[in-house]
Amino acid sequence: MNVNLALTPLISLLAGILILVMPKLLNFIVAIYLIIIGLVGLFGAGGMRI
Repeated sequence: MNVNLALTPLISLLAGILILVMPKLLNFIVAIYLIIIGLVGLFGAGGMRI
């Protein structure tokens, strides 16, 4: 079993969750973006290229 966990997507996901704690419009948009990028980085996008 090979587990490959990149640090950047994990930090991005954590930053997104922390920004959601203090929601302002810009912070909310940035938080959603960071969470999506974090999830794509952790779980992969399959054949999808962004």
